[in-house]
Amino acid sequence: MRNIRLKISYDGTRYQGWQRQKAVESTIQGKLEHILTKMTGEEVEIHGSGRTDAGVHARAQVANFKTECRMTTEEIKEYVNAYLPLDIAVTEVKEASERFHSRLNVVGKRYIYRVWNSTEHNVFERNYVYPFVGNLNLEKMRKAAEILMGTHDFQSFCGRKMKKKSTVRTIRKLDIEQIGHEIRFTYEGDGFLFHMIRILTGTLLEIGTGEIQLEALPGILESKTRENAGRTAPACGLILDEVFYD
Repeated sequence: MRNIRLKISYDGTRYQGWQRQKAVESTIQGKLEHILTKMTGEEVEIHGSGRTDAGVHARAQVANFKTECRMTTEEIKEYVNAYLPLDIAVTEVKEASERFHSRLNVVGKRYIYRVWNSTEHNVFERNYVYPFVGNLNLEKMRKAAEILMGTHDFQSFCGRKMKKKSTVRTIRKLDIEQIGHEIRFTYEGDGFLFHMIRILTGTLLEIGTGEIQLEALPGILESKTRENAGRTAPACGLILDEVFYD
């Protein structure tokens, strides 16, 4: 039995997220499994490094599946891309060790969140940025990012209640840069909770506008209460940029 590792890019605009759903055809996992099952003649189940939400994009999602198919990795790549819609692409196919699991072996991820801070419409990239009108204090936002760096309990920044699983995560990098009208947030960490990056981004934007005071951020972290943090930024600005393995 072979273990095949894929790297996948997709525009998540018209999909209901990564995870296959019974009554929904428009998922990334569902599209891939349908094609791989047809290719191999086997009932293929593909495992992703994580579940991206509806509307979230990926530059380098990683997934793996087991198969007896004897096609070469290049033949697999060509076959799958021939049948995928134009907003999904398999960019890399490799043989993986028998024990490799795209989710269980992850040691870190990098996400990028893009905000378009202008009254001028970003016509050609409107599906990949969050249009946000308002004056932002980047200095305060960067100071807030420094507070969020490191290991914390991020329960206040989680979009669902986690009763049994730990909400402690480590953020190794949180950069905020301005590129023309775009404010780009880069997050790297050992893992992220449900909606965590979108809530962090919404909170940082509210600190930038003064709706949330910078001095309140440590208390928001300590409170472990979602209602104390800022709004959830929309999915369109978020992209899974890289998945890290040992």
